[in-house]
Amino acid sequence: MPQNNSPFAQPLHLALDAALEHLDSLDTTSVAATASASELRAQMQKPLNNAPLPAEQVVAELVRDTRGGLHGNPGGRFFGWVIGGSVPASLAADWLTSTWDQNAGMYEVAPAAAIAEEVAGEWLKDILDLPRDASFAFVTGCQMAHVTCLAAARNGLYTKLGLDIEKCGLAGAPPIRILATAHLHSSALRAIRLLGFGTGSIEYIAVDENEQVRADALREALARHRGEPVIVILQAGEIHTGVSDNFAELIPIAKAAGAWVHVDGAFGLWARVSEKLRVQVVGIELADSWATDGHKWLNVPYDSGFAFVRDRDAHRRAFSQKAAYLSTNTETRDQIDWNPEFSRRARGFATYAAIRQLGRSGITEIVENCCRHAYAIVTGIGKMKGARALNKPCLNQGVVQFLDPRSDATAEDHARRTDEVVERILASGEAFFKPSYWKGERVMRVSVCSWQTTDADVARVLRAVENVLRSFEA
Repeated sequence: MPQNNSPFAQPLHLALDAALEHLDSLDTTSVAATASASELRAQMQKPLNNAPLPAEQVVAELVRDTRGGLHGNPGGRFFGWVIGGSVPASLAADWLTSTWDQNAGMYEVAPAAAIAEEVAGEWLKDILDLPRDASFAFVTGCQMAHVTCLAAARNGLYTKLGLDIEKCGLAGAPPIRILATAHLHSSALRAIRLLGFGTGSIEYIAVDENEQVRADALREALARHRGEPVIVILQAGEIHTGVSDNFAELIPIAKAAGAWVHVDGAFGLWARVSEKLRVQVVGIELADSWATDGHKWLNVPYDSGFAFVRDRDAHRRAFSQKAAYLSTNTETRDQIDWNPEFSRRARGFATYAAIRQLGRSGITEIVENCCRHAYAIVTGIGKMKGARALNKPCLNQGVVQFLDPRSDATAEDHARRTDEVVERILASGEAFFKPSYWKGERVMRVSVCSWQTTDADVARVLRAVENVLRSFEA
């Protein structure tokens, strides 16, 4: 270890060694955490110390005591939830973000952080082919991107009615009706609750056999609420199948009725980067706001979400806040004018670095490879004895089910077998999947988001699943 009298030197070198050991071992260790909650508590639940401890001791013990409690989600065999890894430049930039320790709320407080976010935001609109004059915000994830977009929607709709709800509040304002499908993601539901709309404001719209919003159902719902402020939430990438709504047909219907259209594009919005896949999201650019994640397909470290809003004025009115002790600069962008947070991490650095490392073609390659791998995993498992694929992935999401072989097996028996197979896969350490419910059936979700997943990983995972299925015959 280099000799350095800095108090940061030894703990940072220990952290670097531990980080490289973790990353280098992802291919040879269990993808699933192996320690139980009680074991982790036994390792980490120490008496609160009265006196200070050496920083290097704290770091060394933290590395030691978290062993067994970390999933291998930065690697290539993690397919639970929709979680990406981190490309090297974004990880390094995130380390520097902590080192530089900038409070990225305003240009004056963190000049380089403000400009990095300003530049990266413009790059993202270009990459995702969204309106270039749209405003944007860098937030913690898609939930806060929904909060940001829906707050702008609330402001825009009430401003049209002559109401200043940022000043007067919601008391006495006509309620906003939200039209969405039953597949509305829980992050959007939480945003709806946080903003005071309430889940009772949601009217669920019927979908077709492909789980896409039906145009006739949308027209009927809008007609029922003619003259009322309405937000329509459409989806780019359903979490089980990856299917997106028919934006080119639905958005004009909603806009003609005066509704604000918001798109949940947590991962599906990234189909825009691929000429092969963008056909699935044609017309998405017609919406009023879009929410997506960076810690999914852009593969930057947690946390990273992006909000984009067509109506810049509504977006700014919803969040801008001035104070006597804060000076503003009309030549630069102050992040607090566009974000729910005041004090905030300079997460723009990691996004800036990821885009620089990957370039447009590198991002496209990640998206297309993940979709190809998801298709191979789902269809590969579907060919195995005792399994069936319930869809052919059109993006990076798929569902499979494992079947109880008895002739009189019930849906409950198949659900039990599916859970048992998932548990054995996790116990093998070869892959990470999670069960879910889809169309009332217990299923195993397949979600591929990592830049590290390779053809060799796919082959290895399929062998592991086949071995688990054979273990039931032993």
